[in-house]
Amino acid sequence: MKWLLNIIMWPFKAIFHLVFFIIELVGRFVAAVIGMVLILAGVIVSLTLIGAIVGVPLIIVGIFLVGASLASRRHCCE
Repeated sequence: MKWLLNIIMWPFKAIFHLVFFIIELVGRFVAAVIGMVLILAGVIVSLTLIGAIVGVPLIIVGIFLVGASLASRRHCCE
């Protein structure tokens, strides 16, 4: 009887996995874009000596964000 339930639920599980895969992919892309923007903003702010106090942490956070988005290989719903 369990195999019948698995056959009936298969399309719903497939759609569920597809939706979460798309959400995870978009989230990683957005994180990478935000990280690049932070790196760029940090470089621009760091052009002045006073701005380096704020710019260097922006660059570091941006690098970590881009690295985390590229290294993220989580598989949800398994």
